[in-house]
Amino acid sequence: MTRDAFGTYHPVVTMGYFVLTIGCAMVLIHPVCQGISLACAVMYALHLGGKKALRRNVLYMLPLLVITVLVNAAFTHQGVTILTYLPSGNPLTLESILYGLSTAFLLVTVIAWFSCFNAVMTSDKLVYLFGRILPALSLLLSMALRMVPRFGAQLKNIADAQRCIGRDVSSGTFLQRARHGIRILSILITWALENAMDTADSMKARGYGLPGRTAFSVYRFRKRDRCALLFILCSAAVLFAGIVCKQLRFSYYPLLPPLLISVWQPVLYVFYAAMCAFPLFLNRRESIKWRLQSKSKT
Repeated sequence: MTRDAFGTYHPVVTMGYFVLTIGCAMVLIHPVCQGISLACAVMYALHLGGKKALRRNVLYMLPLLVITVLVNAAFTHQGVTILTYLPSGNPLTLESILYGLSTAFLLVTVIAWFSCFNAVMTSDKLVYLFGRILPALSLLLSMALRMVPRFGAQLKNIADAQRCIGRDVSSGTFLQRARHGIRILSILITWALENAMDTADSMKARGYGLPGRTAFSVYRFRKRDRCALLFILCSAAVLFAGIVCKQLRFSYYPLLPPLLISVWQPVLYVFYAAMCAFPLFLNRRESIKWRLQSKSKT
């Protein structure tokens, strides 16, 4: 994982940013807004996880796109632009295909933003934000977020250990491989349950969640955090005003409207792009700063 300048900001800033971007990705179905959000989410995920993580995400993004478009086109027949007729006699419309694409891009964009959220909002940040307000929820969220990578690493260790004693899931008959796989899964589930109980007992022994309990924190709300939070709040206010005034409204049925209906829409697009690309801007600025400092030292 590469250095992420946005991840070093205060948890309030990063949490507010992801709440705003993921919320807008779910609400705004305007094609321009969806394209901006998807592009920024993919580029940020590429920066955080590298090409390998992006390649792994594409493996499920492409089938999701195809399935969503096909399902919507097969079961939704609204729209006035008829392209052809299906064998069942129902019309296949351009609007239903485009709405299926929009829904698919919405799902992919939200998943990409959540992958960035999982990389930036670590368990200690969640405990810091919600530990005093909702201690049980913050502990549950922190355990859930680290569950997948820990499960993957532990599954590999168990599979390697079982392979050493002749219980490999990639060799033998089908029944033997199924038996070995069930054994590995049983060991993994047992380990997960024991680990959850140990974590709960450990947190209870430390007095986690008790009223009046203090906690050490390394996070300090600095000037840069105030500036970043002010920018996020201003962007949220502008976008909310645009949504209330129906400047970012887009409907696929029964007929596609024009992408640009007022002079205020390009301004909203710029604000939305600036908000979505905010982590990319910070990372780019940080890389330029480090490059200049390294040149000055040499």
